[in-house]
Amino acid sequence: MSAAKTERWPVTVITGAPEPDTLREIIDLVNAAEDQDGNPPLSEQTLVELKSDSAGPHNVLVLLTHAPEEKSPTEGEDLAAVAVVVLNGSEGVLEIVVHPNYRNEGVGAMVVDKLLEVRGLQGIKAWSHGDHEAAADLAASYGYRAIRDLWRMRLVRPAGAEVHREGNTLPTPKGVHLRTFVPNQDEAPWLAANAAAFAHHPEQGAMTLADLSARIDEPWFDPAGFFLAVNDADEILGFHWTKVHPARSGQCTLGEVYVVGVIPAAQGLGLGKTLTLQGIEHLQSRGLHSIMLYVDADNEAAVALYRNLGFTKWDSDVMYGPMSAS
Repeated sequence: MSAAKTERWPVTVITGAPEPDTLREIIDLVNAAEDQDGNPPLSEQTLVELKSDSAGPHNVLVLLTHAPEEKSPTEGEDLAAVAVVVLNGSEGVLEIVVHPNYRNEGVGAMVVDKLLEVRGLQGIKAWSHGDHEAAADLAASYGYRAIRDLWRMRLVRPAGAEVHREGNTLPTPKGVHLRTFVPNQDEAPWLAANAAAFAHHPEQGAMTLADLSARIDEPWFDPAGFFLAVNDADEILGFHWTKVHPARSGQCTLGEVYVVGVIPAAQGLGLGKTLTLQGIEHLQSRGLHSIMLYVDADNEAAVALYRNLGFTKWDSDVMYGPMSAS
């Protein structure tokens, strides 16, 4: 039923990082939603910001509501929904997670209405992780429309299929070779290469040393799956950072083409394809039968490359922005 027909539940507003107990509640809610939907409901960067020691009122705003005890299937009050806004000056990105037990209760609208009250929607865009009709309806009710389509594509290799090559044996241009990332050595040069490769990308190109360090500290980080294309002076020309997602309820372990980039000066050498294949073969050599990636739907060159390598569209994440925006 609509929010207008639902009794309003109190919405708590937190500026900056939530307390540890509240953060654990949020993570539990995120996990419940992901188990239900098969999609992570918050972006990785949002989770990084929520856990960061540097989070504060300047960059993180959290709104959450608990279901009343009489509506909860468990003892006490369950966290029913959370909205997180990651701010960058006057602009921000909103993400909302609703617990599967409390969907179709209007709780998403409750937290957005509170956001309207305490801050407003000026400069705010919103992600829906998964192309959900309910998210589209909620966005439209606040005057928002889809402005970006981020595809998730997947490559499935049947069990027992042969891995054609292993190691750094793919052809590279003269004077270029592949090696793996070395922690405490490659952070600064990689950040510079990443910023150059993704100068016009709204998220990836803005990665900071703190962002990189947070990912290096994650249990999934493995430098053996972080490939660099370097020249004879050991300058980074391109890279492919892979990721392995731990198995979730009812799902297999999933590999990811996490990020592939080539600096402008090295584009046209075929490094993007070489690096992509190197990472795929690394993941397959670990016995991963399913590999996914994110790519903007309007990035025709990248989509064509991935289709040529056997990837197919799996799902979409949709960004919404004000209908009045140009």
